[in-house]
Amino acid sequence: MIHDGRSRKLPFDADEAIAHLKAKDPKLGTLIDRVGPFTLRLDPSPSPFESLLESILYQQLHGKAAATIHRRVREYFGGDPTPQLLIDTPDEPLRAAGVSGNKIKAFRDLAVKTLDGTVPSHAAIKKLSDAEIIERLTAVRGIGAWTVEMLLIFRLGRPDVLPVTDYGVRKGFALTFQRLPKTRALAAADLPKADVLLKRGKKWTPFRSVASWYLWRACDLAKGAASTGRSSTE
Repeated sequence: MIHDGRSRKLPFDADEAIAHLKAKDPKLGTLIDRVGPFTLRLDPSPSPFESLLESILYQQLHGKAAATIHRRVREYFGGDPTPQLLIDTPDEPLRAAGVSGNKIKAFRDLAVKTLDGTVPSHAAIKKLSDAEIIERLTAVRGIGAWTVEMLLIFRLGRPDVLPVTDYGVRKGFALTFQRLPKTRALAAADLPKADVLLKRGKKWTPFRSVASWYLWRACDLAKGAASTGRSSTE
């Protein structure tokens, strides 16, 4: 992803969040102690239009391939396009850059919904609740709840987002809270359902984004344990 290398300050107190999570859920607290400090850094936040344009482009592609296509698109436009410029651009140069037909349609829908106000400006989105943002942005073709949840966490720094469909969050939860056999790899059946995550997540409110970040780190710990021949649950 292309940005200017800077990060913005979190709009909540990370120390307060950690203290709350450790007090409310000692088992999560054990994971927090293993992982260490909360080091999430927000990506520089362009407009929601630019963020979602990038998200659409990266969908279902490996990072390197998506980055190459993104670079070509930005080179063609001389930076990120405006919504109107994107609407006025024919399909051919976008296809030549590697953008699929379905993504071009999603680009155009995003541009139209930005111009009509469905997709808010950066100033306006900061005044909306998480639920309002999800409702409005998922009206765009190709944008689902998960994509908006990632924007809420990593671009806007919203503190209380729990992406219950995210594979890493579900895997991290299984590794942290479920008794798993140490003799086999994690199976799909081991991953928790949404209601299980939501029930446990009540303890984490209003800092479920921070809890989610630590569940992602639980997956990183498991990878490290596997590489050294140790169990991730030790």
